[in-house]
Amino acid sequence: MKTNLECFPCMLRQAREAIAYAGLDTEAGFQVLQQVMRLMSELDWTLPPPVLGQQVHRLIRELTGNPDPYAQVKERMNQQAARLYPFWHSILRQAHEPLDAAVRLAIMGNLMDVGAKTQMDDSALRAAFESALSAPLRGSLAELAAAIRRARSILYLADNAGEIVFDRDLLAQLPLGNFTVAVRGSPVLNDATLADAEQAGLPGFCEVISNGSDAPGTLLPDCSPEFRDRFATADLIIAKGQGNYESLAGVDKEIFFLLKIKCDVLSRDLGWPRGSLVLHHQQPGLFAKSVSFTEPHPTPALGGFSHGARTAMSAQTNVENLADKAVRAPRNSGVVTSAHAAGCGLSHPKP
Repeated sequence: MKTNLECFPCMLRQAREAIAYAGLDTEAGFQVLQQVMRLMSELDWTLPPPVLGQQVHRLIRELTGNPDPYAQVKERMNQQAARLYPFWHSILRQAHEPLDAAVRLAIMGNLMDVGAKTQMDDSALRAAFESALSAPLRGSLAELAAAIRRARSILYLADNAGEIVFDRDLLAQLPLGNFTVAVRGSPVLNDATLADAEQAGLPGFCEVISNGSDAPGTLLPDCSPEFRDRFATADLIIAKGQGNYESLAGVDKEIFFLLKIKCDVLSRDLGWPRGSLVLHHQQPGLFAKSVSFTEPHPTPALGGFSHGARTAMSAQTNVENLADKAVRAPRNSGVVTSAHAAGCGLSHPKP
C-alpha cells in the first residue's frame, strides 16, 4: 500500500509525540523535529507507510538517545488492557458466538494504538467497545473458520502492546500446537515486542517469536531469515492492525487482516467507512507477482499491485523492493519458547 499525502501530518504527529515521550525539553525537541522533517522530505513516498515510519523512528531513537521512547506508554497500555479484558470478554461472549466474539474482541483491542490519531482513555474506549457489540463485522467469519480448519500451520502477527492482551480469546480458539505468534523485533511506537507478549502471558501456552525487524508493520525483506521461513511455510496468516495491512496487502499469501478503520486513507483502500470492524480476507493467487519470503531481494525495479475497493489489492509498491530501501537495524531474533511449541499439549489459557 502506497503512502498517501494525508499520511504526512499523521507521521509528523507521531514524531512529535515520540520526541516528547523521549523526555526532551522544548529546545532540544525542536532541533530533533527539524531533522525529522528534513528526513521526511527526502524519503520515497511511493513506499508503504511502515517503511517511512521505520526510518523516522530510527532517527528519533538515535538523536534522543532513547532506545524505547514508548516504554512507559506500553506499560500503561498493558495494564489498561489487563484491567478491561475480563469484563469485555464476558460481555462479548454473552452477545455473540465464540468465534464472532473473539474476532470482535481482537479488533476492539486495535483501538489501543498511539500511531493512530484516535487515541482513547478508559471512557472513550468503553464507548467504542459498546458500539462494537452491535456494529457489523465487515468480513466473513465462515471463511476464517474454514481457513483455520484447513491450516496445519498458522502464523499470527500481533500489533500493539495492550492490544495483544485482547488477542488471547482468538488465540485460544486456534488449534493447539498449530500456531505461532510473532511480534516486532525491537521497539517502535507502541508495537508489541517479546517483553509485551510475556507480560500478556502468551508464552505460557504458545510459541512467540520475534520478526527481527523494527518496522511498524511486517516488511518481509527486513525481517529475520527465521521469520521469513515461518511466513513462507505457514498455511494461514492472521495479521492484526493497520501497519501489517499497509505492508502485506498485495503479498501473494492467504491472510486475514483484523483491524478497525481509523483513517480516510484506509477507508478508501478497503472500501468501508471509518470506524468499521474489518475482517478482510486476502486470497492467494490474485496477484501478478509474488514475494520471495525466504531471501531478501537485491535491487529489483519498483512494481505495484492494484485492487478494487472491496478486494484490497492496493496499488502498492511490491514489498520485495524494500530490502534496498531500508537501513537494517540490529536484529533481535529471539524466540520465547514453550512446551506448547514442542507439542506437549498444554491447555489454552482461561480467556
